Amino acid sequence: MRKNERAKLVWVACTIAMVLAGCAPLSTRRIERADRILAMTADHADACARPDRCAVPSPFMAQADNAIVASTPGHPHNTVTLLDVGQNALAARINLIRAARKSIDVQTYIWSNDDAGLLVLDELVKAAQRGVKVRILADQLGSLNDPKLLAQLARASTDLRIKLYNPTFDSAHNNFIEYTASVLCCFHKFNQRMHNKLLLVDDRIGVVGGRNYADEYFDWDSQMDFLDRDVIVAGVAGRQMDTSFDTFWHNDRAVPLTHLKDVNAEILAHPFGNQRWTEPRFADPQRVAKVRDEAEDPRWLADNLLDHSLNVGLVDYFYDLPSKDEAVHGPDSRELTQDLMKMLTDARSQVVLQTPYLVLTRRAGDIFAALHKKKPPVQVIVSTDSLASTDALPVYALSYKHHKKFLVDYGFQIHELMPHPADAAEMLGDYDRLSGIGSEKSSPHRGGRAPIKPGSPGPRISLHAKSMVVDGRIAMVGSHNFDPRSAHLNTEDGVIIDDPAFARQVRASILRDAAPRNAWLVAPRDPTPIIGDVSEAIGDVSRHLPIFDIWPWAYATDYQLKPGCKPLPASNPDFLECWKPVGDFPEVNLSLTAIVARFVTAFGEGVQGIM
Repeated sequence: MRKNERAKLVWVACTIAMVLAGCAPLSTRRIERADRILAMTADHADACARPDRCAVPSPFMAQADNAIVASTPGHPHNTVTLLDVGQNALAARINLIRAARKSIDVQTYIWSNDDAGLLVLDELVKAAQRGVKVRILADQLGSLNDPKLLAQLARASTDLRIKLYNPTFDSAHNNFIEYTASVLCCFHKFNQRMHNKLLLVDDRIGVVGGRNYADEYFDWDSQMDFLDRDVIVAGVAGRQMDTSFDTFWHNDRAVPLTHLKDVNAEILAHPFGNQRWTEPRFADPQRVAKVRDEAEDPRWLADNLLDHSLNVGLVDYFYDLPSKDEAVHGPDSRELTQDLMKMLTDARSQVVLQTPYLVLTRRAGDIFAALHKKKPPVQVIVSTDSLASTDALPVYALSYKHHKKFLVDYGFQIHELMPHPADAAEMLGDYDRLSGIGSEKSSPHRGGRAPIKPGSPGPRISLHAKSMVVDGRIAMVGSHNFDPRSAHLNTEDGVIIDDPAFARQVRASILRDAAPRNAWLVAPRDPTPIIGDVSEAIGDVSRHLPIFDIWPWAYATDYQLKPGCKPLPASNPDFLECWKPVGDFPEVNLSLTAIVARFVTAFGEGVQGIM
């Protein structure tokens, strides 16, 4: 046997051994030992003896109290507050955590060990130390993967409990080999993730939407910030959220810290380690201090959040079941997906859709095709990422492959976000960092200074919001990306609110992101006579191939509005008088990114279902 063949066999044998060792369950004895250590060493101190656990007064708690008192079994009441600016959303979360009197439940897909993630953890630990029951459930793939940090959190307070969802090989941290082995040996289990995002306080105030716990979701990242959206719901809808959280918390895939092999080993290795939680060392302590001050400043809260709160009636909170990928409970296990499809089917005049990943399921495509065939057709406006702004290059490449189908068969008006839009300062609410010009105030919940020039220095902005408005009347805000992964694999949650005033707020927010100063328009390429017709015919054949879609001249390209022009539709004969073609991949042309995008377009159709 040759030396290189022996080396390959050794590598395969080691991988198999690692897989088998990783699949071996942790012994009951080790779990019990770790539980006993925590029972003895975890912080039992109660920092507050008052019945309200020294909660800080909060206007959102007052909204919830008023809504619950006004509610009757047939007429529910809730107050909703849209959160469009990341830093405002972070301040709102701190305010709610400090206002908790009894309990806090947090459910998320990503939790990073950066300033935003550690700040929220610190606030939750302090809430637990004053006697609030705190539960954290995070998907293991992208959350809290430091065993030492988790062991410290396990000792921080007896009122703080943490579980990781669907951990690979029952560990908090996995190296590359373990990650690869999990894909090879346990793909079905590994591929189903908990994508829900929920912060629930006292079972009466919930925050639902697209944001995870990391700097880039709260406008704190210097390289890339997500344009995202969530909503505070104060009132009786919290009861639905409580049921959802408990369903996931008690599921077998939610694993306590002492059952995780690496965290368990850390606890056993240091049975009498320092159990006291100390405030984290932040990379930017001044920024942290500022948002903490804002969280308790009544005037700041009123100017930036409360002045656009709305009193609404019913708020439907929908969530998929943990058994979604197994379809154990039939269609009911995919509750949010079912209701989104119903929203679309019932559309009469207009759908305004915002999704970072424009890759549709066959069912959604059939619905959009039917809407386009109506007389008159239902208008569909789509706000999504460009290749220059996306955080998921392969997903964008598959979306690019189907641009003609989106435009012709579904009648989409597609607007792709620029990486440095003109309204960047207003979108992120950070004027000193991004604009430094103007003083005119606009909508308080989106910031408010003069636009900056596209392409100006600053972090790249990537769209991450997932929202839909139908007929200007009913709106959805949640975690569902409207893609195959959200429809079939990941569990998702969101709120659907039938209220014209709230729908107007969400619609205005999406249309601002899709405005010509902030987004490129996807429209048919101006064809060259004869050659253009031949190119389009070849492109149609190429696009329908599952692989080898290599024809470089796509049906559509991106356009930018010329100065002083009105945004005419692509069907207008004067369209090219006001719109300038800027290429299929503006701001990334001839780069490695563009090359990879074309490669995935050509060869990636077979993996569309798991994107």
